[in-house]
Amino acid sequence: MSAVFKPDETFRDDFTFHNSPRAIRRFPLPFPEDKYMYSVNIEAHTAGLAGSHVEFAFDVDEHYVAECRERALVLAAEPNRFQALPHMLSAQWDCLELIMESFARDYPAHFTLDKAGNRWHWVNRPLGIEQEFIFGDVNTLPRPPLDYIGRQTQGDLVVMDQRDEDLWIEAGVVTTQADWSLDFDLGMTFTEWHGPVPLAHEMNVFDRARKFLLNLRLGQPVRRLNWTMTVNPRLDTSPENYPFWGPDRGTVTAQNAGDLVHLRVELQGLWRLPRSNGMLFGVRCYLISLRELATVPKWGRRMHRVLRDLHPALVEYKGLTRYRDAAVAWLASYDDGAPTSPGTAPE
Repeated sequence: MSAVFKPDETFRDDFTFHNSPRAIRRFPLPFPEDKYMYSVNIEAHTAGLAGSHVEFAFDVDEHYVAECRERALVLAAEPNRFQALPHMLSAQWDCLELIMESFARDYPAHFTLDKAGNRWHWVNRPLGIEQEFIFGDVNTLPRPPLDYIGRQTQGDLVVMDQRDEDLWIEAGVVTTQADWSLDFDLGMTFTEWHGPVPLAHEMNVFDRARKFLLNLRLGQPVRRLNWTMTVNPRLDTSPENYPFWGPDRGTVTAQNAGDLVHLRVELQGLWRLPRSNGMLFGVRCYLISLRELATVPKWGRRMHRVLRDLHPALVEYKGLTRYRDAAVAWLASYDDGAPTSPGTAPE
């Protein structure tokens, strides 16, 4: 898609973020039916429909400039939101190459990458960045490679090393996470990272996912959707900053839930990296208010039913306890009891 950027929208303070009608229609609804329970739900990360959120490997949409500014604000206040263990430098360069090549190929109006051997020239027009550097030489970039390209990418980047038949989280740029901490989880295995998730372990979801990912091949990326909810369109819901966003949960009523409560969906992409044999785990966060969601009648009905019937353990884990009932009450008027068609596409 040729994005028309909205550089002035905000994800804090006055919260001016909103989705255009086009952005609403391409929102990645994570519910293919009127109920929800965990599943591995991994599929090949191949090109989707033109204009969709999966048309290209990395989605650049109308929120790109504003999201990159928000990331810069978080990193300025908390530099440890970028971390990388020393042995992950090769993987950092892998990530930079993958993202730059993808952006330049898929969005040529906005990004250009010219190569002359290991001398590269990168142009990012939306952010006004132009950089000549030597690929592999950290001294020719103003920041470490993952930090550099992470500031120009929507969504978080987590890099895992593979060894001892496991995946280890050992680098990342993480500023839009749903209540987890890179600082705390750095050095954990894939299973340890997902330890707090209820029910899924009993269903062997993460064990099956880990075994699948250990065999992920170069050039065959995969993707899945995950979701939670948040009050206000706030990207940074880190545990470190809970005092800023936690109290918001107590402000929701059945009257204001349509504007305050946002469905928060993560498009999670995984790529095998060529030189390091590591793995990039991209976590792109999409936000949509219940009011925006309900402009698609099928989605309004489905969201009401999913939230109303959600397993109590998931209500607690996803942090919905204080406002789930208010959200269900607000959505009730959009559920006329009519059946919904299978899949997530609007009717």
